[in-house]
Amino acid sequence: MKKSTLAAIFATLFASLPLAYGADLNVGLASSTTSMDPQFYVGGPNSAMARNIFDGLVIQDEKQQITPALAVSWKVIDDTTWEFKLRPNVKFHDGTDFGAKDVIASVKRVALASKNSPSSYAPYVSDITEVTEVDPLTVKITTKTAAPLLLNNLSRISIMPARLENVPSQTLNSGKDVIGTGPFKFVSWTPDDNVVLERFDDYWAGKAAWEKVTIRVFKNSSARVAAMLSGDVDLIENVPTADNRNIEKNTALRSVSTPGNRIMYLHMDQERDVSPFAAGPDGKNPLLKTDVRQAMSLAINRQALVDRIMDGQGVPASQLVPQGYFGYSANIPAPVYDPVKAKQKLAAAGYPDGFTLTFHASNDRYPNDSKLAQAIGQMFSRVGIKTDVVTMPGSVYFSRASKLEFSLIMGGAAVETGEASGVLGPLLETFGPNAGQGNRGRYSSEAFDKALIAARSTLDDAKREQLLVAATDIAMKDVGVIPVLFLSNTWAMKKQYNYVGRSDGYTLPYFVTESK
Repeated sequence: MKKSTLAAIFATLFASLPLAYGADLNVGLASSTTSMDPQFYVGGPNSAMARNIFDGLVIQDEKQQITPALAVSWKVIDDTTWEFKLRPNVKFHDGTDFGAKDVIASVKRVALASKNSPSSYAPYVSDITEVTEVDPLTVKITTKTAAPLLLNNLSRISIMPARLENVPSQTLNSGKDVIGTGPFKFVSWTPDDNVVLERFDDYWAGKAAWEKVTIRVFKNSSARVAAMLSGDVDLIENVPTADNRNIEKNTALRSVSTPGNRIMYLHMDQERDVSPFAAGPDGKNPLLKTDVRQAMSLAINRQALVDRIMDGQGVPASQLVPQGYFGYSANIPAPVYDPVKAKQKLAAAGYPDGFTLTFHASNDRYPNDSKLAQAIGQMFSRVGIKTDVVTMPGSVYFSRASKLEFSLIMGGAAVETGEASGVLGPLLETFGPNAGQGNRGRYSSEAFDKALIAARSTLDDAKREQLLVAATDIAMKDVGVIPVLFLSNTWAMKKQYNYVGRSDGYTLPYFVTESK
């Protein structure tokens, strides 16, 4: 999409919002924010909460496409220089004017906020060497090298008043100085319980429909659903698959489901000749062979997993990003279930009678993860791969998987940046000190790495997308991982309410509307 059209699209999006009704909204979330500092900890609940109070120079829309926010336009001056024109007449919640100095201070503050963070925002500004003021409504950003993902990265950085540059996270967590330019002002936060917000009438994109928003946390899914059924809340997120069909039958309620950005995938040991939990008759690792990995993919009935295990809340996957995302490859066909061909592939690989395998997975990290693993294990067994399934709590499982203690694992990865390199790099790039940190199968391809690395330094959008598609095509042909399905994000709400589902799963009250 051309950048010149983004401002018009963004204006149209907000023009479609209703006028303020002056009502209150009660929302039930599945997880609590862990900090009111929007620059402290990268995590879905924190990022979603920050979007209620703060804006970035740019933000991601419901499909994670970049749209203008506090910057109305931008241009690339040269390979390492970008210029951003800032939105005029924007106010912070404390009444002060927004301008270039706030952008400069906010980028600088990330280093302070990153101290002692379990997952910091520092990587999102690591390419930036300098932010300078051209005039009060123009900033210039200089990067170390060509940084084609600068906009994606800046969408994660909340802009705060310049005076807060040296204010630590503890201050914001105390409830002081939680000040942004977003649609709602901060009122109070009780950790693991609730956040209260009130409407910011001077919001640059138009007043919210809600004077007050009370966001309550229900970590227990049953309690969250019960609050919805009793009418204690107006909307909830993360509806369990087992409950969604009953909610759809309730005439007082409605649900909204949209394909999410989280891919469930399988990683196979592609490094060791002898693997701890995969062995053919000769004792060697069958997972090293492409034909075997292709057979495993053919053995999976993804639609059955979506229909029977996920109660329809998922989309079968044949690559790592959903259709419509930057870097999606139209060259890769839809996933095929063909157990006969799977057996033929196994025979061609030298395993006419199959082999033995233990499949490890988590049992508390993703929706129905244990059930998915059990079902996939049964599908493998039906084509001759004698599969045992072992599941365990995520707190144990992921550390052991990272130590390569297993031969076949199931994981999930979200496309946080909204484009393909956000998952291709972590999951498939050749493992090293600064690469492939989530590559627990140790897949390695020189051609894949070359295309991905080139994409990261290519500013031209069309050329960069071609490189990402090429990298995807290589990895999927090699079956570097086996994509299984994209999890859907589902919300339930009272019938008179509407919410456009988001691929990132964020619940943003500003976009909740009510039919009158």
